[in-house]
Amino acid sequence: MTPTEREQELSRELEEFKQEKERIKNILGSLGGNISSKKEKAINIAFLVVVLTFFTLEVTTHWLPSFVSLEVGLLFLSIKIIWMMYNTHKVSHFQFWILNSIEFRMNQMDKKINEMDKKLK
Repeated sequence: MTPTEREQELSRELEEFKQEKERIKNILGSLGGNISSKKEKAINIAFLVVVLTFFTLEVTTHWLPSFVSLEVGLLFLSIKIIWMMYNTHKVSHFQFWILNSIEFRMNQMDKKINEMDKKLK
């Protein structure tokens, strides 16, 4: 293999790497973006409004018995914890997918290096 062929192959590999890097960057940018955070803010505000409404109704009017307000608060707390567990699960799955992709790419590169090593010998 002549030096120019080797340089061309290396430049082609570098270009492929840059394209792959940009693709991964775009994927990461699209996940967990502003839409998700706006949605979570809206849900958090809704939970807060409902809990504060029940609290003020309890304190001012005694409209509901106190144990009912406590149970409603526990219900919303449980829903919020389940929601957070679901989001954590999504993030963990995405991290696993990324690590799996990196491992696959590393194995491909290892094969290429071994092939190049055999060609050099």
